[in-house]
Order: sequence, then structure tokens, then C-alpha cells
Amino acid sequence: MTNTTSTSEPVIGGNAGVAAPAPDVAGATAGSRASRQSPPGGRKRRRAVWGVMSTREKVLRYVLLVVVLFITIGPFLWQLSTSLKGTGEDIYTANPSFIPAQPTFGNYLRVGDAIPVFGYIGNSLIVAAIDVIGNIVFATLAGFAIARLQWKGRKVVLGLFLATLVLPGEATIISQFVTIKDLGLADSLVGVALPGMIAALNVLLMYNAFRQVPEEIDQAAVMDGANAMQRLRYISLPAVQGTIAVIAIFSFIGAWDDFLWPLIVLQSPDKLTLTVGLQYLQGTFATDQRMIAAGTMIAFIPIAVIFAVLQRFFFKGVEEGGVKG
Repeated sequence: MTNTTSTSEPVIGGNAGVAAPAPDVAGATAGSRASRQSPPGGRKRRRAVWGVMSTREKVLRYVLLVVVLFITIGPFLWQLSTSLKGTGEDIYTANPSFIPAQPTFGNYLRVGDAIPVFGYIGNSLIVAAIDVIGNIVFATLAGFAIARLQWKGRKVVLGLFLATLVLPGEATIISQFVTIKDLGLADSLVGVALPGMIAALNVLLMYNAFRQVPEEIDQAAVMDGANAMQRLRYISLPAVQGTIAVIAIFSFIGAWDDFLWPLIVLQSPDKLTLTVGLQYLQGTFATDQRMIAAGTMIAFIPIAVIFAVLQRFFFKGVEEGGVKG
């Protein structure tokens, strides 16, 4: 008796002997992709693109930019408006007008009649020129020595420069005055300019700029027989011109705007700098804010000119200090 074993396909849907249809793998895969790509509700999900801002982000950035401009430039524009207002306009009213009703340059002429403004400008330019030249020369030499030359105590000196940034200028102003007085430079423009001829921050800026120059170039120059001054002149200096412009701008602004130190050192009226001389515009019993605003604008003009001339090098120096290539 022979036993026969029959093999049959699995029963699906209650129909015996009927083969199940093959699963549609391609369709299922396409369907799963579509379900992942299309969120519920039929809305397409927007993919974030790098460097492309949405409308909301643009509006937010412009609003923040306007707020920052209002905070930083607003006082300057108001001072400019006040300097152009005539005596017939009330600047103390509850509802002042930003645009002068009758613009006039008479306030600037009155400043020239009240104080020797051109003499004060000349004194400030002398002090600023000494400080700019001193910082460019000495900060460049010090920064190159710390960054490129090998000598004992280099890290200690770098740490001392960093430590001086912690101290405020007022902490050493008495010792500086005693030193200037002992040198016989009190009541002189050289005595005003001497402490600012080299700043620790400028040395650190030059140190950081020289570090961006590849060491392989220096090593190749050494193998060719170049000494330290030749490497500084022909290799390093052409690569840090932007940083030198930054130092020149910072030094000029610092020397031009300084008020406390010239006030302590100088006693002769004919040697006063512009920032100290402008205080004579403020009378004992009466003060004309229009004339003071005009004096402030006169003091601002040289800074604007210097920055306009050196702005291209200034932004180049910022890139040199911020990007290591």
C-alpha cells in the first residue's frame, strides 16, 4: 500500500489551493517613500538650505540692525542736528525737532572765536602722530620678536603683556605722571604722547598677525642666509599690512580722544589738546549746547577722515587676525 504525500500551497482568504500573489516590493517601497516625503495633510515639507534665509529671518535681522543703528548712530546724528540749529530754535522743548528749521554754520564759527581751535587741533595731531608712529614701529618689532625669534623668557614676556590688559589705565596713571615729571617732560606734548607710544594690545595684535605667516617661509629664508631684519622686512611686513592699519587707526583714535591724561600733564593754555580745550566752551554761568555740539563735530572730523582713508586696510587687518590660512 503506497502512501502518497501531496504538497499544496498555503490557503489565503479561505480558498484552498490558490497561490498567494507575490508582494509588490517596488510599489511598497515607492509608497513608503511617498509617505516619508509627504507629511500628513498633503503639505510639502520645506528643506532648509544653507545660506538662504527665510522672510521671517530677514525681517528679524533688519529690525535688529535698525535698533543697533539707532543706539549707536542716534546720539551722533542728534549732536549734528543740534550743532546746525540757530539761536532762534528751542533745543530744550518737550517736542524737539530732529531736522533744524533754519540750518546754520554759525555755531562752528563761534567755536573758532571762543577758543583757538586750530591751535588745539595742531597739538592733538602732534600727539596722535607720535603715538601712531611709535605703536607701528615698537609694536611691530615686539610682536615679531615674540612670534618669530627664539629666545629665553619669550613666554614670560608674552604673559606679562597679557597681564597688563587686566589693569585699567587709571591704576598706573600716578606712576606715569611721576615718571614723566622726573624726565622733565611735564607740560609738554611729548610727555602727553610718551605713555601711549606702545600699547600692549597692539603688541598682541602684531604677535597674532605674525603667527599667521607660515613658518616654512621663515625657515627657507634662514637657510638662504637671511637675518632677522631681512625676514621682517621682506617676508613678514608685506603679510601684515592690514594689521598695521588697524593699529594706526586704534592709536590715532586713542590719542585723539584722550582727555584725562592731557588734563593732568598739561598746564599751559597754548599746549592743550582739542579734547581738553573744548571744556572752555562750557561757561561758568551759561552753557550754549549748540556751540558745544559744534565743537564735538569738529573733533570728530579727523577721525572720520582717517577711517575713510584706511578702512580698506582696516577690514583686511580684521580678516588677517580672524582667519588662519
